[in-house]
Amino acid sequence: MLGLSPEQLAVALVAALAAAFVRGLAGFGMAILLVPVLGLAIPPTEAVVTANWLGIFIGLVGLRAMLGASERSAFTIAGLAMVATPLGVWLLSVTDPALARLLIALVALVAFALVLLPKRPDGHRPSGIETGGTGIACGVLTGFAGMPGVPVVPFYLRRQIAPQLARASMMTIFLATSVAGVGSAMALQVATWRELLLASLLFPAVLAGNWLGNKAFGKVSDAAWRTFVGLVLGLSALAALWRLVQA
Repeated sequence: MLGLSPEQLAVALVAALAAAFVRGLAGFGMAILLVPVLGLAIPPTEAVVTANWLGIFIGLVGLRAMLGASERSAFTIAGLAMVATPLGVWLLSVTDPALARLLIALVALVAFALVLLPKRPDGHRPSGIETGGTGIACGVLTGFAGMPGVPVVPFYLRRQIAPQLARASMMTIFLATSVAGVGSAMALQVATWRELLLASLLFPAVLAGNWLGNKAFGKVSDAAWRTFVGLVLGLSALAALWRLVQA
């Protein structure tokens, strides 16, 4: 089906379920976890576009509540990211797949390292430069690696804010970047209908995983949530490195 063996399809479905659970609990991580796994069966470009389609589908679930709970900075970052996404898509289209896999692995490692940095002091307000730079980097990495969370997660997680605010803000940004990623890929003729069909096939697993993650979110403490987010980034970095070694 869609050029995938039954074994590859089974792996993709399990990965989609697990990645969506992480997204529902952490507010991010679906693409970071899913793209390296999908890359086992399909080229990096197709994996990124498929993940972006899934980001749109699941982002529309509970959209009104998500937007209402987001910080203002999320809308600034989202707008800048959408503008910068085409640059990332173009870079991916002209990059050798082997090099793309290496860079995506490095991106995942950087995300993990950034979260390990010391927290900002209580009451810290990001500057306009920091917010703008986060938005631009988010867009470029959306198009190139399907990983907008690399600059966004540290932007929110290193601040002393409630998990609910950080989670909703990140989800708002990731919906915008998914739309920009798919739109840019189609405009640059990088995307095909195959990615949309694959995303549609995987969406029931994503919907189920996201529902389970949402249920779990209300039952974990602030400290446990932040620890989980850090573990997600660490595991995603390991997954990307493993994919690189296997290539």
